Amino acid sequence: MMSLRTRVALSGAAVLTVFVLLTSLAMERAVRDSVLSAREERLQAQIFLLMAAGEEEPGGLVFPKALAEPRLSLPNSGLYAKVLNALGDPIWQSASAVVGAESPTPLPLAPGQQRFERLTGRDGRAYLALAFGVTWATGPTPQDYTFVVEEDAATFHAEVGQFRASLAVWLGGMSVLMLVTLVLILRWGLKPLRRVAAEVSAIESGNRTQIQGQYPAEIRALTGNLNALLAHERARQRRLDNTLGDLAHSLKTPLSVMRGALEEGQVPSPVVETLQEQVTRMGHIVEYQLQRARAGGQQAATLAPPVPVRRTAERLIATLNKVHRDKGIQVALAMDASLQFHGVEGDLMEMLGNLLENAFKWGRRRIRVGGTKRGGRLTLAVEDDGPGIPPEQASQLLERGARADEATPGHGIGLAVVREICDAYGGRLQVDRSTLGGARFRLILPG
Repeated sequence: MMSLRTRVALSGAAVLTVFVLLTSLAMERAVRDSVLSAREERLQAQIFLLMAAGEEEPGGLVFPKALAEPRLSLPNSGLYAKVLNALGDPIWQSASAVVGAESPTPLPLAPGQQRFERLTGRDGRAYLALAFGVTWATGPTPQDYTFVVEEDAATFHAEVGQFRASLAVWLGGMSVLMLVTLVLILRWGLKPLRRVAAEVSAIESGNRTQIQGQYPAEIRALTGNLNALLAHERARQRRLDNTLGDLAHSLKTPLSVMRGALEEGQVPSPVVETLQEQVTRMGHIVEYQLQRARAGGQQAATLAPPVPVRRTAERLIATLNKVHRDKGIQVALAMDASLQFHGVEGDLMEMLGNLLENAFKWGRRRIRVGGTKRGGRLTLAVEDDGPGIPPEQASQLLERGARADEATPGHGIGLAVVREICDAYGGRLQVDRSTLGGARFRLILPG
């Protein structure tokens, strides 16, 4: 899922882009209108100058060769002037329009009418034209004329284009500056969240027991609730541990006395078989309830400090070597010392201990224990050179009470306990054939 910083940054960039585009369009439109208005005023001033310079003669209006605007006397200067009669025929045009000029001629206007428009000549060039209709009453007979002044629109487009380029540079620079500022503000604003994440990671690794930093009011409720949850889980785990210890201690002595009495023959033979069956059943029930309680407490497992796997395996192997010293089994331990299990140490000892005890029970001469961490998952493997497990019996042996050999001592719940604890952690237990010739049990747990 996309991070909050990326979401806000992308949203801000999108909003800023739309804002800059709309702002640039609005500013360009305003500048275009302003430049057009200025062009219209300039052309209107040229018309007034022409009207002031014109004189009525018997042959019509005449204008001096040297006009107030020098560009009207310069051929193809980009500024042109014309005078039309009432029929729309040109009766005079400036020297600038004499040589190869193809400027358009607007329609004649009624006296007092003015029109500013964009026209296109026969050569495809665009012009800004201002036409003004007047009645010339200085001669014996009033005459209607239309004064026209045209300017090449290229200068207008060049001015607007220059403004557009300058606007793009400045708005682009300001946008980049605002984006950088936004990213820095986001980094500063989200800093408390990064600190919370770092403290939670420290709690998961066992370096801290609660969130201790000072945070803004918006996050303080979250950190307070997390601390309350952590305290509740620790208290719950302590109560669970105490309950399990008390239960184990209170049941251990009575069961031991009963087993001893049965073994020493202190109980009449007619009830021995019944008592043995009930003692075994009590042991199953106690073990099952203990594992149910442990599995129910797995929610707090990720809050426990990490457990070194190799050190735990070495302790278990040393204990089992003493128990099975008569078999002379050689154990090869292949795992890195930095390998860690994120959970309760007792759960790791229960799972690994049951698998090792099973391997010592069925193995002949060799046992191999390995561990790796890959793809965020911890994999522990216990292999032996015993008779192995047929594929059709693999899933059955993971059920509570199932045993591969009824003649071998045991209650048939060890592998089921391993599977239940493994399932509680979100992992899985796999059984297949080992290269040593016997069975291979693999614990695959979340890292």
